[in-house]
Amino acid sequence: MRRSTRKLIDRSFSGLGVMSIVLMAAALLVILAPIFVRGLGAIFFRGTVEFRRMQLEQFERGSRAAVEEETAAAAAARAPVYRMLAEFEEELSAMAAEERRQYAGQLREVRELVTELLGPAPGTPAPVLPRDQYGQTRWDRARFKLDLLLQRTEYDYSDAARMGREVRVDRARDFAGTRLEPLFDYLRAHAREMLRPRLTAYLRFLTDAPLDSHFFGGIWPAILGTLYLTLGAMLFALPMGVISAVYLVEYAGQGRLISLLRTCVSTLAGVPSIVFALFGLAFFIHSLHVTPGKSIIAGSMTLAALILPTIIRASEEAIRAVPETYKEAALSLGAGKWRAVITVILPASLPGILTGTVISMGRAAGETAPIIFTAAVSVGKAVELFQARFWEALAQPTPALPWNIYNLATEHEAVDEIRHVQFGMVFVLVLLVLLLNAAAIALRARVARRLRG
Repeated sequence: MRRSTRKLIDRSFSGLGVMSIVLMAAALLVILAPIFVRGLGAIFFRGTVEFRRMQLEQFERGSRAAVEEETAAAAAARAPVYRMLAEFEEELSAMAAEERRQYAGQLREVRELVTELLGPAPGTPAPVLPRDQYGQTRWDRARFKLDLLLQRTEYDYSDAARMGREVRVDRARDFAGTRLEPLFDYLRAHAREMLRPRLTAYLRFLTDAPLDSHFFGGIWPAILGTLYLTLGAMLFALPMGVISAVYLVEYAGQGRLISLLRTCVSTLAGVPSIVFALFGLAFFIHSLHVTPGKSIIAGSMTLAALILPTIIRASEEAIRAVPETYKEAALSLGAGKWRAVITVILPASLPGILTGTVISMGRAAGETAPIIFTAAVSVGKAVELFQARFWEALAQPTPALPWNIYNLATEHEAVDEIRHVQFGMVFVLVLLVLLLNAAAIALRARVARRLRG
């Protein structure tokens, strides 16, 4: 092959490699940028006076005098809203029966939207659930509710060739000529005075417990549960995986049984995670009775079974990559085989083993299916492992970020109301995986430097 042709091929491959890296970086940017932006919205947002009142009453945070003064100012701005509603009810009682029926349903819808926006009207009994005790705590959701209050949706079927077209209609038209008509202009003009939005940094989102099914509060129990499950899985899988890899490389030989065993390990690495979930439920909980039900220990063991094939294969390749001369030198100095493995081969292969550990740790932290039946609950307190009864703490179920993200995004009764919590959890999970990987990579680099002397 001519030198010019070889250079052209080398440059082509280099260009393809650079292009692949650029495309991968662009794809990651497109995927992660919205997650980071909207995830940060759970911490940095425009909080209303309802948010500050909720923080004071539920978490005892903030200046009571300042919040009460701000609440009084907001109540003064809201007073005309309730006055107009009361005046229209008086007007409604004097209407004819048919006209009263026409307005009754519309008035009920307006009242419900006003309650969702501003909270319960003064003088009404306090609701039981915290979500019903306050108006909108975030200005972005308040503007959405205000838009629903000012305009309603109709469907235009005038074009027979098309499906109904969605049309937004001002609610003020429904109450034209009544005492309620000025309400909508007042709401549009005085929304900020009634809710008093202010830039808020809610860093306690990371350390607060959830309140009222994640309507308020933070995600600390889920963060803690994810850490427990991930680190527990590594404690089980890493020693077993490394020992298995040492056996397969240094002691097992090349028989048919060993080839079958390697094939099984490779196959297990591609088994769907839901299969491991059912295995963990059937084996660890129902057969071995590790715990009576869902628990951190059962979830950790299930995740360990999931990542064990990856650790075995990565460790096996890392051990094979150690030059044969290292072992020969150790044996020639009188070391036994096991001592050569422990003192020479494993330290030399540690960077490669840690690479497999990094990959496995990220997968264990982000898996949902294996913990559905073995460890995760939707709502629960943060499990305190470092207490007197350590085993009892391990035997408890725990919230976890992957399961809570899925649950809040698909099964929560008010999915749209807590979008910021969902994106906040995704942001924290991605950040947690990145931090765990960064720590493992830093450890790997440090070990590699020490080996190089």
